[in-house]
Amino acid sequence: MPSGSTPCVSHVEEFRGAAINNEPRVNERIHVDQVRLVGPGGEQVGVVRVEDALRLAQEAGLDLVEVAPNSNPPVAKLMDYGKFKYESAQKAREARRNQSNTVIKSIRIGLKIDGNDYQTKKGQAERFLNGGDKVKFDLRFKGREQSRPEQGVRLLRGLAEELAEISTIEAAPRAEGRNMSMVLAPLRKKSEAKSDQRRRREAEREERRTREAERAQRAREENAQEAPAPKEIAQEAPAPAETPVPAPEVVAPVSQSTAAPMPRAMPKPGAPRI
Repeated sequence: MPSGSTPCVSHVEEFRGAAINNEPRVNERIHVDQVRLVGPGGEQVGVVRVEDALRLAQEAGLDLVEVAPNSNPPVAKLMDYGKFKYESAQKAREARRNQSNTVIKSIRIGLKIDGNDYQTKKGQAERFLNGGDKVKFDLRFKGREQSRPEQGVRLLRGLAEELAEISTIEAAPRAEGRNMSMVLAPLRKKSEAKSDQRRRREAEREERRTREAERAQRAREENAQEAPAPKEIAQEAPAPAETPVPAPEVVAPVSQSTAAPMPRAMPKPGAPRI
């Protein structure tokens, strides 16, 4: 780009790995003389000077946004640019969430598959198809099994019939050397399957929260029943006045010296004297 030239587009591109600004020019960043003005409801105002357009935007409490910079003159619209950016981001996020990235899931089976393995492989296919992905069955012939391809076709057709409620045959059974393959496509789009899975997860999460709340409520009620009831505190009557008790009389101990002598027992007649 020659020096001094100004790009006429609303975004500025710098080469060699630099950042690219794709936002439109807003308000004072619009450096043109005239614009074709569009009102907030989509009505055509006409070609006006950019100063007049900025004045109208300021009076309406809106922004002047350049929506078509390559037109002559450029087209500008009156809008709430903050709200416009928010809604655009929400739409882009929703589009990314619902975009369909279909993947082909491969399932290997054998011609002499037993009943349990058959049900396991069928369950895997159901899970993949319900998730919006395609399923490719790869059947490998061993030894003399290659001489009986009709048995492989019968086995794959039986799987397709059992999965007919959620899938359709995209590629019929076809032999490729020692292998035979068949591709089933889901009946629903992957975006619909992802939306259903998201709603199912939200419903399960809400149900789990409800069960936890009920369990906590029952635990609180059980604890309230087991706790002892508060006893009523009776109003204590005033204690009666204490009657003074007379002090006990102190009796002085009598010593042996002052005590009267005990009378000596008289001996019985005829008893020897000691």
